Amino acid sequence: MRRWHALLWLLGLLALAGCTRMDLAYRNLDTLIPWTLDDYLDMNREQKHWFEDRLAEHLRWHCQTQLPGYLPWLDRFEQGVAERSLDDRALRTLTDEAEQAAAAVAVQITPSAVELLQQLNDQQVSDLKVAFAKDIAKRHAEKVAPPLEEQIQKRAGNMIKRLEPWLGDLHPQQLAAVQSWARQLGEHDRIALEARARWQRALLEALAHRREPGFDTRVAQLLQRRDSLWPAAYKEERARSEAAARQLTLELLRLSDADQRGQLIERLQHLRERFASLRCLN
Repeated sequence: MRRWHALLWLLGLLALAGCTRMDLAYRNLDTLIPWTLDDYLDMNREQKHWFEDRLAEHLRWHCQTQLPGYLPWLDRFEQGVAERSLDDRALRTLTDEAEQAAAAVAVQITPSAVELLQQLNDQQVSDLKVAFAKDIAKRHAEKVAPPLEEQIQKRAGNMIKRLEPWLGDLHPQQLAAVQSWARQLGEHDRIALEARARWQRALLEALAHRREPGFDTRVAQLLQRRDSLWPAAYKEERARSEAAARQLTLELLRLSDADQRGQLIERLQHLRERFASLRCLN
């Protein structure tokens, strides 16, 4: 089972890296449900059985009602690549649609998330607090503590690894574009980690009142209106990083050659075929 933020982040980046995340997600369909605490929490047997049943229900719902909408999304993305017609406005539209899809899933799973969280005992909540603290410390050590230049180089390297399965080897100008993107983000990791920690604290605060009236409203805010918890600095950084991702996508496609575009289109077509062949759509 996979993690709080696994869902349509796969569509959310919309850049070529977003396609990679989509591909990875559908290798294991259960990664579509973002509300499991399996990374942080040891559920007991009854909770696991309950969770598996709910997970199956949500996956059926997602496959039958949401997945069909991804097929025309992929078609339009592929067409834009083939015709070299993608621009910032088109990418914004695709990103907005991805965010709407993520929002629909968040609404769908909120009642189950409320029920799961209400089942936690005090020890599980305490363990969750410890696990969250370890998570933030680990991410800080890996992404924030290193010198900024090291962060930038690692960010660029990770992006190149995500892009190569879709475009093949990048040309020197494309590598320079990735480097420019990585440098443009600056201290993005620090600001994003602060927002992550803020969200985790809000969840723990809500869990302290999990059996009181209004808990469902607090969970709905955490899952459906996360932006209401974002500090101003993160809202600005998120908008900036999204714009940078679109800019990088357009620049890489502008610099792409026919072989790279052919490889990307082939991968998109293969991904679409895999989606369309899922049993729930037939």
